[in-house]
Amino acid sequence: MRRIWLAIRVFFLVLFRREVAEAVRITLEGRVRLPQPPLEPAEPKAPKKPAPPKPPLRSEALTLLATLQREARFVDFVEEPLDDYTDAQVGAAARDVHRNCGTALRRMFAPQPLLSDAEGAEIEVPRGFDPGRYRLVGQVAGEPPFRGRLTHPGWEAAKCEVPSWSGGKSAVQVIAPAEVEL
Repeated sequence: MRRIWLAIRVFFLVLFRREVAEAVRITLEGRVRLPQPPLEPAEPKAPKKPAPPKPPLRSEALTLLATLQREARFVDFVEEPLDDYTDAQVGAAARDVHRNCGTALRRMFAPQPLLSDAEGAEIEVPRGFDPGRYRLVGQVAGEPPFRGRLTHPGWEAAKCEVPSWSGGKSAVQVIAPAEVEL
């Protein structure tokens, strides 16, 4: 049925449009190669399976923050007003948060010092250095290589294994779910 409709369309296009008529004439004279039909019938294609629904997207930063909250109560600690607590009470809470945040960060990122030199050591920043690896502070003048005193060795992650998130669309922005005791 498609070919009949195509033939009718071509007939009228050749009849009323000169450039189409010329293109058909050239094709029929064999000056243009037409695509050859396959020699054997093509196997019918299997129907495509519908793609599984995509899970809602969530920022890895939120997943990291949710992990620090779940394992160390980090957000609770930061958001708690400390004015009514003694320094001893704050220090006791901070120890737990500090220890548990460190455990989570080491498990997910295995942070290591970027430079092995000790703070205060004289080091050389090489020509063509990556500004993502070195931050120059103080009076920066001239061209590298630079010599200076190391004030912080920096950190780099030996791995990056933020837990995957599997929540629903309404929980994309949730850092910690509401807890309800029954």
